[in-house]
Amino acid sequence: MSLRIVVIGGGAAGFFGAITAAETFPDASVTILEKNRTVLNKVRISGGGRCNVTHACFDNRQLVRYYPRGEKPLRTLLPIFDAAATVRWFENRGVSLKTEADGRMFPTTNTSETIVDCLLDTARKLGISVRTSCGVESLDPTGGSWTLHLLNGERLEADRVLVATGGYPQRPSYDWLPEQDEPLISPVPSLFTFNAPGSFLLPLAGVSVSDAKVYVVETRQEQRGPVLLTHWGFSGPAVLRLSAWAARELAERDYRFTLRINWTPDLNDNSVRVALQNFRQQNGRKQVISQNPFGLPGRLWQALASQSDIAAEQRWADLPAKPLNRLAERMTNSQFGVEGKSTFKEEFVTCGGISLDALTLQTLESRAQPGLFFAGEVLNVDGITGGFNFQNAWTTGYIAGRHIGTV
Repeated sequence: MSLRIVVIGGGAAGFFGAITAAETFPDASVTILEKNRTVLNKVRISGGGRCNVTHACFDNRQLVRYYPRGEKPLRTLLPIFDAAATVRWFENRGVSLKTEADGRMFPTTNTSETIVDCLLDTARKLGISVRTSCGVESLDPTGGSWTLHLLNGERLEADRVLVATGGYPQRPSYDWLPEQDEPLISPVPSLFTFNAPGSFLLPLAGVSVSDAKVYVVETRQEQRGPVLLTHWGFSGPAVLRLSAWAARELAERDYRFTLRINWTPDLNDNSVRVALQNFRQQNGRKQVISQNPFGLPGRLWQALASQSDIAAEQRWADLPAKPLNRLAERMTNSQFGVEGKSTFKEEFVTCGGISLDALTLQTLESRAQPGLFFAGEVLNVDGITGGFNFQNAWTTGYIAGRHIGTV
């Protein structure tokens, strides 16, 4: 009888693990079980429907630094299958990738369906069975093999199982899994936007600032990069990265904290004040709100000026010291009360999950439950935005698939 391999989860890690297993162990039967009606859903919607496949960072010592959780184990895992290997894998199957200015890599077709079709076609050619609307209720070891109890009442037998279900938002969602050597690391959300219902910038939804520093007050957490103003608060790469690195601290605060923003990240309060004073001397006849020396979007500049008690008709020459000082403070130390978060399907990532200390790192096999493997976001590994979470899926799926049929 051929080796029976069952992959639980029809996402990026599940498909990559199943494909690698079928290629490595051609005599095995490989089945993917997906609880939803369709597979590869996150692949379809990621990157605005373009699929940010990976990141153009080909120095693994640098690449691991983009992972708030998992940097140390990835030092071992990435040399086995890294971003360069991902690019080669897809190119060998007819999918070319392009690199954008920020390092994100997408298919040249600009549609995620290219990636979806590649994975589906490869799985089909390898004879992998894909079953949808097929959730697993429990997974039990049975004398060297596994019994899977499905939600529809069916029972399946497997010799090896790969769990690639993605992250779960709550700890009880992992209860169907057999116990591991290490305690489960409680999951909390990562990569989310900030709700600031009292922000004076809410009317500016859609305004983007290309470079700002964002801080969580009373912590050491800070990030720098683009910030997007939304009708609920703040988003953009800098905010999403901050949410990832501060995921645990923000969960402990129940997502209620003070966000500080420096809109001129290369300058402090004093240097901004000096720049404003110099600008006042050279532009005395002009209105304060008409232009600014920092290249900020006009609507944001006007809002900061208004919050500094500067009237719309105020000329630079007549601007008193106090409102000028208040403006310098607003520029470098705007503070907003955050009261909650917003997560979206394409952004949601879990901080937490199966501890890699419970697995044999080189194979991703459970130490406590031989024959049980893990890959993808179900592990306690998560990256910031930019293709890093998909790279984790390709890397861990490949490694698990390469070893799942080994005796």
